[in-house]
Amino acid sequence: MGPNGAGPDRRPVPLGSRRPRLPARRPRAGAPGPGPVPSGERVPSGLRTTAGYTWRLALLGLAAYLVVGVLALLELPVVALFLALVLTSVLRPLVDLLARATPRALAVLLTFLCTLLVVGGVLALVGTTIADEWGRLGDELRGGLGRIDRWLTGSPFHLRPGTVTDLRSKIGDFVSAHRSALLSTALSGAGRIVELVTGLALAVFCSVFFLHSGDRMWSWAQRQLPARSRSGWDRAGRAAWRTFAGYTRGVLIVAASNAVLVGIALAILGVPLVMPLMVLEFAATLVPLIGSPIALAVAAVVALAARGPVVALLVLALIVVIGQIEGHLLHPLVLSWSVRIHPVAIAVSVAGGAVLAGVLGAVVAVPVVSVAWAVLGELRSRGAPDRPGREAP
Repeated sequence: MGPNGAGPDRRPVPLGSRRPRLPARRPRAGAPGPGPVPSGERVPSGLRTTAGYTWRLALLGLAAYLVVGVLALLELPVVALFLALVLTSVLRPLVDLLARATPRALAVLLTFLCTLLVVGGVLALVGTTIADEWGRLGDELRGGLGRIDRWLTGSPFHLRPGTVTDLRSKIGDFVSAHRSALLSTALSGAGRIVELVTGLALAVFCSVFFLHSGDRMWSWAQRQLPARSRSGWDRAGRAAWRTFAGYTRGVLIVAASNAVLVGIALAILGVPLVMPLMVLEFAATLVPLIGSPIALAVAAVVALAARGPVVALLVLALIVVIGQIEGHLLHPLVLSWSVRIHPVAIAVSVAGGAVLAGVLGAVVAVPVVSVAWAVLGELRSRGAPDRPGREAP
């Protein structure tokens, strides 16, 4: 009411003040209530949530299946690009060091020349070792087969005499009977070798440009994105590269350490072909969890044929020792700062990669999962302040 009680107050409300909120009206008795609940609202909330996650996961699974199918069709360029990234991550520190005193193009050239000399020297040493020990190894293997045969004919196996020594004649008969099939297999293998050389050349070509102008390539890729999303994707890309480079360098350090330990142990035990078995151990360790035991199993077979069952059992014990050192010392010490995924996730990733793409899938599974996890973590923390990242490829 106004001040004189004549009617409601019509004066304007001062700016910034609020009128009192009127109480909500109650429905009158007999008034119709809300309509019937739609049938969709009768579905339990848990079932609706499960259905929502189900179709989203189905779409993600279909997308992953299509991506794997496309990558399988483009196997050669994909593998070459992966090798180029591996070479870049390994050689980048040396290139950056040399680039402080020389032009970057010269630093890249010197780095590749040094790498070629090291790899060629190791391969030449392996070939020389095999050539020098081949004659003695043949005699030792023939004598070892006889010892294995005599060992298997005794207790507790009691096999027929000549079971192992007859194996050579059986292999010869098999080769004679399947000569044409083996020849075609060898020719197809030669085609694979040509593909391997082509992919390696493509990997080196891409790696040269990644090492020389990787930062400029990354900046150009960022400029193709919308301005509002560049910061987040820049942090995600740097986190992915940091994880990939850390894993690659770390696993090479672990592989080299395993190879040195295996070489020292085999040399002490007097097992022949130490250098080739060290190279095999180095290459096999690149497959997590299963690579090193397989390589040491091959070394145990060589020790069994050349040195007898006692030395072979010692080599088998070496599998356990190397596995403990690798799992409890090398991996936590070298890889913990770059790869933070559970061992169960590593095992499942290796198994899934092997099922999808064989040995190649087992090799690339762990770095792919690690990079994906790092990118997801960085994108989830997009709202956090930017952190200084490391180098991009």
